[in-house]
Amino acid sequence: MGGTRNGTGGHRTCLFVFVCIVVCLKRHMSAASEFSYVDKIRLRDEVLEMFDHAFNSYMDNAYPADELMPLSCRGRFRDMEPNRGNVDDSLGMFALTLIDSLDTIAVIGDIDRFDSSVRKVINEVSFDNDVVVSTFETTIRVLGGLLGGHSAAVWYRDNGVGLFWYNDELIAKSKDIAYRLLPAFNSKSGLPYPRVNLKYGIGDKSRVGANQDTCTACAGTLILEFAALSRLSKDPIFENAAHRVMDVLWEKRHRQSDLMGMVLNVNTGTWVRQESSVGAGIDSYYEYCLKAYILLGQTAYLDRFTRHYNAVTRYISQGPLLLHVNINKPEVVSRGYMDSLQAFWPGLQVLVGDLKPAIETHEVYYQLTKRYSFLPEAFTSDFDIHWGQHPLRPEFVESTYYLYKATNDTHYLEVGESIIRQLQAKARVNCGFAGIKDLTTGALEDRMDSFVLAETFKYLFLLFANDDDVILPIDEFVFTTEAHLIPLYLGDTVPSPVTTQPNPPANWTHPAGSNALLEARDEQTICPNIDYIMGDIQDYARLVRGRLDNLVVKTLSRRSQPNRHSSQSDTDEVTIEYISAAEFDPTNKRHVATLNLMGITIVQLSDGRLQLFHSTSSSTSQENYQLGAAFMEEMMEINKKQALHQRLETRILQAVSYPYLGTVVLTASPSQFGPTTGPQSVVTAEIAFVDPPSGCSPPTNPEALIGRIAVVIRGECMFIDKVRLLQKYANDGSKGVLGVIIVDNIDGTSSSVTSGFSMSGDGVEDVTIPSVFLFNSEGALLRHMYKGSSHHLVIHMGRELIPPELVKLRYDSSETEDASHIIEGAGQSADDKECPALIGRCPNHWSYLFGLPDAKKRQADVCPAPNHTAGHSKDIIVQGSISTASVTDCTGSGPSRTRTDVDSTSSSTNSASSSENSRPKLSQFPP
Repeated sequence: MGGTRNGTGGHRTCLFVFVCIVVCLKRHMSAASEFSYVDKIRLRDEVLEMFDHAFNSYMDNAYPADELMPLSCRGRFRDMEPNRGNVDDSLGMFALTLIDSLDTIAVIGDIDRFDSSVRKVINEVSFDNDVVVSTFETTIRVLGGLLGGHSAAVWYRDNGVGLFWYNDELIAKSKDIAYRLLPAFNSKSGLPYPRVNLKYGIGDKSRVGANQDTCTACAGTLILEFAALSRLSKDPIFENAAHRVMDVLWEKRHRQSDLMGMVLNVNTGTWVRQESSVGAGIDSYYEYCLKAYILLGQTAYLDRFTRHYNAVTRYISQGPLLLHVNINKPEVVSRGYMDSLQAFWPGLQVLVGDLKPAIETHEVYYQLTKRYSFLPEAFTSDFDIHWGQHPLRPEFVESTYYLYKATNDTHYLEVGESIIRQLQAKARVNCGFAGIKDLTTGALEDRMDSFVLAETFKYLFLLFANDDDVILPIDEFVFTTEAHLIPLYLGDTVPSPVTTQPNPPANWTHPAGSNALLEARDEQTICPNIDYIMGDIQDYARLVRGRLDNLVVKTLSRRSQPNRHSSQSDTDEVTIEYISAAEFDPTNKRHVATLNLMGITIVQLSDGRLQLFHSTSSSTSQENYQLGAAFMEEMMEINKKQALHQRLETRILQAVSYPYLGTVVLTASPSQFGPTTGPQSVVTAEIAFVDPPSGCSPPTNPEALIGRIAVVIRGECMFIDKVRLLQKYANDGSKGVLGVIIVDNIDGTSSSVTSGFSMSGDGVEDVTIPSVFLFNSEGALLRHMYKGSSHHLVIHMGRELIPPELVKLRYDSSETEDASHIIEGAGQSADDKECPALIGRCPNHWSYLFGLPDAKKRQADVCPAPNHTAGHSKDIIVQGSISTASVTDCTGSGPSRTRTDVDSTSSSTNSASSSENSRPKLSQFPP
């Protein structure tokens, strides 16, 4: 199942998320008045009643069966009901739902029920069963449930809440089930077999079958549970096996794209299915790369996650959608639909601070739930249902919870309430809650999976609960993919190298190379806090969502509109005249209609580009679908060629005055006019904003611009005309404007996601000052830093970074805050710098929220910067993607990815025209 991700850095120097969330909540609490305290309490209590109804229905009608059949009001026992294939591999005759629910009961604070439930598991549950189970599902649900129950029981006991009799009995149970899983690791590669017999391992009596293929997530979602058990039991055998698996998977990644395939053979290690996504089959592997770092502090996992995240951003993330690609040809979409397990991804993005795409993707999922009541198990890229089931999965609820905690935006409480209303109206039955069999008809399915109690209701409760409603200190735990609680203090412990009793099964073989003790944890450090850069995070979230307003409805309505250009009847096959990608004009209605007949849907993005999606369900015939496929191939080839021609030597804007002192760097695009090389192309000076902001008429504040870098907004006239005009009017005869920054007027554009370009001139070489182009998001940050420095912001504009430690040294030795002298002798090339491991999110997307508001604490321990040393490259916040190899790796955006995007203002090209009269206008700079 998909990941349920809730990590924090807890007690460590490098706090990861919940400390940040708490700070943000305190900062923005007064803004949460739209959704009243009474509303939250009412919904919290409703969630508690829903959990009671589900849990009591299981205990009264199903226990000790693994799951409840809510329509039949009886338990589901393995092999006593019609076989459901792989779904039944999670059942092992071990009271699955009870174990999976333990720490949910603890989280909601039902002390008596938690006490009795723990006693039942200890006294009544046995794992000595001749049954074949899923290695993956048993690990995350059973072992994870036992560890979560133990962690909660210990906290209850040690803090005087209850369970004073508890003496680590659930650890003995955990070791029992874990030892029974270990034979699955006896493959040639060290990857676990997908199934194992709890009594006979994988031997002759096991009946595990001949299947030697496992999914990436199935193998790669063990490290949290196995490492926690090793550290709690002082037995390294479990953690060593899980580390070995993660190492093997990392070696199997595609070396060029850094993407993971979906299925591989456990003995040969070869890929069986080479599709890549963030959904089913891969999802929680990515999650565990990040959370292994959060829990264990080993930077190798953070480095791996960063590489994978950058690959996902580059190839899989297409606007608000997360598509499937082939690892060998990642520029090409390999599947026309997405699955609901992807809904965990926005929550994971919140953990790494990448808030904007998290808000966007979550908003699309929310629109789908409004359309279909729940998120379909799979849906097409043009938002039609592909698979109509919904087994009450938790992933969308989980991401809703994280986004609320990150933004304190009451919109996400409203989303949560809508989920409650649908569950109550369409899934509630006399005996619990039933999964949806078909969203189009509302038909129910006789299943209530254990994750409904372990995750769905847990996240709903946490969404509406106030701090004093939750007994357990959630910020001291990391959540597993099944939302089980693992205490963060385990990261400071190392298991004993000596295996303890009970001994592992006789058919267990230790994986090669797993005897080594865990590597010592690297010293964790900090990177600059950027909270002071951001304004009202709730307004920001609303702005991002607003750009996607009614996207699903609009896309579906376009598909339903008649677009036939033939006198034939609707029952006849429509013939069309093929349009090549080279001649396609997005402003030509006939061209657009033809593409619709081919099954190609066109969506306009917020930055002005058009994105093309191709699906069989949208085409009018198989022949037209093939024409559409050919068109898409041609379009991608055109984009590839354009990307090669548009590789730019980007410019940087580095804030060198107090309080930034060289630690914030913005990515800018160059111009083709004025000085582009040599000393004259480099300027370090204060910035000043031009009035009127377009810079197309003589400035009314010329004196304020003299000796400064002038900032104007794109639009109304050509780039070169703006620079030429300022060069002429803002000049006192000896010293005039030193440079010009032109900020994009299209809301939301960013160099991290929008292709750059060089500003063209008109052939007249009369410009003598340098100029750069800055996308809108970076422009908003520039404006905010300007305000934060009391309107005295010094910017270094050029090609090369100034080492921040040099900026600080010069600043400390100076009596003035004028940092223009700092450039002297400081021009080291960015290519020569060691790439900072800014997993973004410290952050490439600067606006995403976390930190302390006090300006004196701007170096607070918020985001992780592994291997942080005194080098200047270790302190730099990079906004956008810089096209030098070292900095591109840092920001996570990489070179511009090739995809089927076209600029709606310039036919099928992404390059920008020097004339801008067709561009939207802004009356003022972004706030």
